[in-house]
Amino acid sequence: MTTKIQIVVDEAGIGQRLDHYLAARPELAAESLSRTRIQGLIESGLVWLDEAPALQTKTKLRAGQIVEIEVPEPAPAAPQGEAIPLNIVFEDEFLVVLDKPAGLVVHPGAGHETGTLVNALIAHCGESLSGIGGVKRPGIVHRLDKDTSGLLVVAKTDAAHQGLSKLFADHGRSLSLTREYLALVWGEPDRQSGTIDAPLGRHAIQREKMAVVPEARGREAVTHWRLLEKFGADRDNKPIASLIACQLETGRTHQIRVHFAHTGHPLLGDSTYGGGFKTKARQLSEAAQKALAALGRQALHARALGFEHPVTGEELLFESEPPEDFQDLLAALRQA
Repeated sequence: MTTKIQIVVDEAGIGQRLDHYLAARPELAAESLSRTRIQGLIESGLVWLDEAPALQTKTKLRAGQIVEIEVPEPAPAAPQGEAIPLNIVFEDEFLVVLDKPAGLVVHPGAGHETGTLVNALIAHCGESLSGIGGVKRPGIVHRLDKDTSGLLVVAKTDAAHQGLSKLFADHGRSLSLTREYLALVWGEPDRQSGTIDAPLGRHAIQREKMAVVPEARGREAVTHWRLLEKFGADRDNKPIASLIACQLETGRTHQIRVHFAHTGHPLLGDSTYGGGFKTKARQLSEAAQKALAALGRQALHARALGFEHPVTGEELLFESEPPEDFQDLLAALRQA
């Protein structure tokens, strides 16, 4: 089983090399991780710095940075290629952009050793798939939840992997990166657009969940949003649900889901963060209730992905229509 360790760089780490700093940490000494082993984990893409792969052992650190280390079993099995259909929207010799269906796990892990996007990519790309991400997730530079559909870019070469990793680490602040999602949320926000700026970290009790936490123990998380459409009316004559467009300034785990739950507007179908809204669901029309049940997941779709090609410099922008189950729910809400 993979062990995951998270470290917040303290003042002692300022200006230190990543591998030197980690080798001196007691958390890693307890796992019997030598400096050589730590260097191997970094080179294998199993060490992440502020949610981007740490590609160099000599990277100099800053206070407050978040280091995540995944320590695999002593002899992890390399994933095998599997003939899983892929909806590819763009591909060249350096990278591939695909439209991921809901239900497809991105990379192998506990309980999902096969049948993942990585297995499909190995079969599709063969030896051309970038190895910087490590044996368990070659080519992967960003992630979508298993039950989130939409656009994802994967590196086929190491040069593309390094360039894309820099883009996603920058979060579009100074480099060219656009990520937009469609989300169906309960209720109606109190204005037409806004920004949710609330740090995220592990839930204090339910460790499998994320939560808005104090700044001192969380990571910066910023979501920009605008209201596109609202549907129905509840017992108080207020909209039952709304369609929201979200643009990410940061890319934290479950960011959109947690941010909107925090504002009192969790995503439709989100059993993890919106479990208290079953009563609200009963106020939907019969057709909308059936469509929501058929969706069976959070109503979230990555509909736009734009970036500067890391090798050619070309500006690329891709758009994806929501899948049929999302569209069916939208149609049912509009008819209510």
